[in-house]
Amino acid sequence: MKLNKYIDHTLLKATATKAEIQNLCKEAVKNDFYAVCVNSCFVGYAKQYLEDSDVKLAAVIGFPLGAIDVESKVYEAKKAVDLGADEIDMVLNIGFLKSCDYLYVRNEIEQVKKAIGNRVLKVILETCYLTDEEIIVASQLAINANADYVKTSTGFGIHGAELQDVQLMKEVVCDFAKIKASGGIRNKETAELFIAAGADRIGTSSGVAIVTE
Repeated sequence: MKLNKYIDHTLLKATATKAEIQNLCKEAVKNDFYAVCVNSCFVGYAKQYLEDSDVKLAAVIGFPLGAIDVESKVYEAKKAVDLGADEIDMVLNIGFLKSCDYLYVRNEIEQVKKAIGNRVLKVILETCYLTDEEIIVASQLAINANADYVKTSTGFGIHGAELQDVQLMKEVVCDFAKIKASGGIRNKETAELFIAAGADRIGTSSGVAIVTE
């Protein structure tokens, strides 16, 4: 198992500077991580440091609350792709999901996926706020809307990824979508446990520490 190829090297804090984003990209290239994950405002800036590498560039959309309208998410996603994003990690509308407005949630995922074409779409469920039943429904909505991944967390909720949530998501999506575990994964042992539970990608700001343990 080559752990580096599971890792989305991530920096999403509000205080992230251009210098820190540059360093993030350089670390990703040096360690041959699968991708870097940044806020959408940094896409164009980060792209220049990844141009001569195999490292993908992911942008978060509707982050971290998911509580903006569909048109805004679509615009942000299209703009990120135009600036060079290879992948989009969107936060679904958690409040609408909990209101059982499943048509709205499915539609927003479909609209973002349509807007980005063949780029990878990961749908962030923010599992810390959801019941098991809601995780099941959200995962089903994501695969029905042609999402490529379901993702556990933003890292800004009350807790991050949990093994039982990944296992539950895996039961739902089977081979119809992949799974990204993120939030609170800071060492090699934890990363390996999530991969064993079904995660295909690990979102973490501790990628360098994980692969150098």
